[in-house]
Amino acid sequence: MTMALRFSEIDAGSLAEVGGKAANLGELTRAGLPVPPGWVLTTEAYRQVAQGLDPSGDGLAERARRHLLEAPVPAAVHEAIVKSYTELGAELGGDVPVAVRSSATAEDLPYASFAGQQDTYLNVIGSEAVVDAVRRCWASLWTDRAVAYREANGIDHAAVRLAVVVQVMVDARVAGVMFTANPVTGRRREAVIDASPGLGEAVVSGAVNPDRFVVDGGRILERHAGDKRLSIRSVPGGGTERVETPYEGLCLTDDQVRALAELGARVEDHYGAPQDTEWALDEHGELWLTQARPITTLYPLPERTRPGLRVYFSVNVAQGVMGPITPMGRSAIRVISGGAAGMFGYGPADPRDGAPFLSVSGQRLWFDLTTAVRSRVGRALAPRMLTLGEARAVPVFEQLIGDPRLSLVQTSRRPALRALLRFARRIHAPSRALLALTRPAKALEYATGIGDRLDRRLQVPDSATPAQRIDHAERVLTHTFATIVSVMPMAVAGYGLFALASKLSGVPLSDMQDILRSLPNNPTTEMDLELWDLATRIEAEPFREQPVAELVRRYRAGELPPVAQREIAAFLRTYGHRGVAEIDLGVPRWSDEPAHILGVLANYLRMDGAADLAPPALFAKGAQEARAAIDRVAAAARRRGRWRAAVVRFGLRRTRQFAGLRELPKFYVVKTLAGVRRSMLKVGEHLVESGVLGSAPDVFFLGMEEVRAALGGGDLRQVVAERRAAYEQESRRRHVPRVLLSDGTEPEALASADSAAGALTGTPASAGTIKGVARVVLDPIGAHLEPGEILVCPSTDPGWTPLFLTAGGLVMEMGGAMSHGAVVAREYGIPAVVGVADATHRITTGQEIEVNGAAGTVTLM
Repeated sequence: MTMALRFSEIDAGSLAEVGGKAANLGELTRAGLPVPPGWVLTTEAYRQVAQGLDPSGDGLAERARRHLLEAPVPAAVHEAIVKSYTELGAELGGDVPVAVRSSATAEDLPYASFAGQQDTYLNVIGSEAVVDAVRRCWASLWTDRAVAYREANGIDHAAVRLAVVVQVMVDARVAGVMFTANPVTGRRREAVIDASPGLGEAVVSGAVNPDRFVVDGGRILERHAGDKRLSIRSVPGGGTERVETPYEGLCLTDDQVRALAELGARVEDHYGAPQDTEWALDEHGELWLTQARPITTLYPLPERTRPGLRVYFSVNVAQGVMGPITPMGRSAIRVISGGAAGMFGYGPADPRDGAPFLSVSGQRLWFDLTTAVRSRVGRALAPRMLTLGEARAVPVFEQLIGDPRLSLVQTSRRPALRALLRFARRIHAPSRALLALTRPAKALEYATGIGDRLDRRLQVPDSATPAQRIDHAERVLTHTFATIVSVMPMAVAGYGLFALASKLSGVPLSDMQDILRSLPNNPTTEMDLELWDLATRIEAEPFREQPVAELVRRYRAGELPPVAQREIAAFLRTYGHRGVAEIDLGVPRWSDEPAHILGVLANYLRMDGAADLAPPALFAKGAQEARAAIDRVAAAARRRGRWRAAVVRFGLRRTRQFAGLRELPKFYVVKTLAGVRRSMLKVGEHLVESGVLGSAPDVFFLGMEEVRAALGGGDLRQVVAERRAAYEQESRRRHVPRVLLSDGTEPEALASADSAAGALTGTPASAGTIKGVARVVLDPIGAHLEPGEILVCPSTDPGWTPLFLTAGGLVMEMGGAMSHGAVVAREYGIPAVVGVADATHRITTGQEIEVNGAAGTVTLM
């Protein structure tokens, strides 16, 4: 297939299979933007040459390039190139210098953009030179970097198409790149311009330190002069040369900078999204736009429900779930949030709409914290709460308080106090706390009894219709929160007494952390210890010799040795509702996919170690050290008065009884989500029988209301396929902001990473110092951690904690002193530092590091 068309003749549909530059340039020309004239040539010739090559074989890239460079250009293609180039010369006069640029379907995608993936050839003169440059562009589809890029983004090599764009050269006096949104801070409509004398290749390739300008609304915010010691220029007769040309001052005037920014705004308006552009300024002072592609690194903005600048905090980051949440998972959390907001008196008219402060972006959930930032009560309470759960957000919050756009507007404390009192009354907080203080056994009985009540509430008769199942799910999600959260006053009482003991004894909280080791009544640590104990009871043979996939097959077929088969099934009956990213009911549970648990058991059974290093022994030792710490703090209190010692000892005993309940509400929430998940799978089976869906799990890619509507019939298989593809794309995103403003700014990006003298700093989470080998883990499923290795990860939820039993230490990018990973690390006595910026990038597997959990430092050895 061959096409030789002027951009003015191109319609967007004809280039639907061609990469970004070709289609973009055609659209920009029609939009009246200053694009150099040119034409597009697409061909399948390179596919014919590369046909039969194994996409996964060694040396693919080198062999494909060699074949393409050695094969003759098909005669029809050669003729089309020569004819089109001749016509261009007849119109513009003589042999016209052109730029020959490649554009592939795997380049400049909505979710991934890799500039320079294929090759560009500048100042090409003569028809045969253009033919040769086109051939080399085809071959550049198989450069090592292009193949690696496609592998990393899951793009099928055989499905890639290539277009070669031939543009009339702009003999640039100055050229460069322009982002129409700030790629570092994320701020939209803040143009960032890099400029240097000569052709733009010097800037794009990084061969020069360019001048940099930042423009917002016509105001030039920054002017930074680069050294610009090198420029790339066209050579008469064809090709380019690099010239050493020291350049004093700035290469653009203020008027030219503003004109560029205005051009960038027009391009962004044309495409409806921020753009990464290349531009050139010719010798006559005319601006040309040579390329435009979307900026794919910007995090999408949350849906805005209120005017003005808004502040959003990531629910995903706070929960240790870095990936996206399925549509039904988001729908379920909206319903829960609607019921929770109602307990404070701010619930929506329909709980299914969710709390008014909940937003969605990037298929993740966000809290709108604007009210907290702009109220006196919020400014007092939010930093304290963030310190416990997500410490790195505290300086960001304090920075936002100083932003004049977020000035104080709510000075009265009364609305917040009324809401808190209303909430406290509805969960009977005073009576629950009093029960914990005076009748601890009765309080614990109440807390554990909630699980039995939940089990009864989650039961749905087999005869229930799909519509009845949806009604039941929404009812359970709306009202369960009130029951579950009633446990929290007991846990809060425990931590409150912990703080009181510190005050009465004069011992700092940081010196009392041993008291929080090996806490009883924590369902997560109980689960981990039960899993370890399970490994000591089952037959070891198949787990030491067979891969996890075979273990899963045998378990599902009932073919594991009898004790293992029975005991694993019993474990999953109790804890099978848990899993990684468990706040998303669309994600499989351990009972659905037991590979993670079977893999952990296999790792445990392959270990050889001393009995005193086994987790149960370490847990018992931690409890003993906690009792000794209580004696030490009580002795310090006694020196201040006998009554103080008695109160401290009483308080710390209650702390140990109830602080572990902190994990219980989430345990119950996840149990509720798992119950709803089971019921929704039944609805999914009905929709499969009706021809609406292709498989029962497809139901999780619909929201609750969409599922209800689907009961009336239709075909949603294509909708689900598109959403699955979008979900998979979003799952590849590595960076999720902790805090995001509605103008796109990531406040944390404005601050430099905290590092000094080879040490990475974070928040102290669990005291102790350990030197060891780092193991960077991004996904716990299938991860193997040798005993004593230091786990380095983005964040954790309970699905990660089986790894803690063999970890020597913990380093986490997210979290605060009371975040999940920090709490569990303290209970296990593992030195831990949390909130370490970019830890998974700055530390590599196998590297020796030292973790100081008291100082909050990680030293690279």
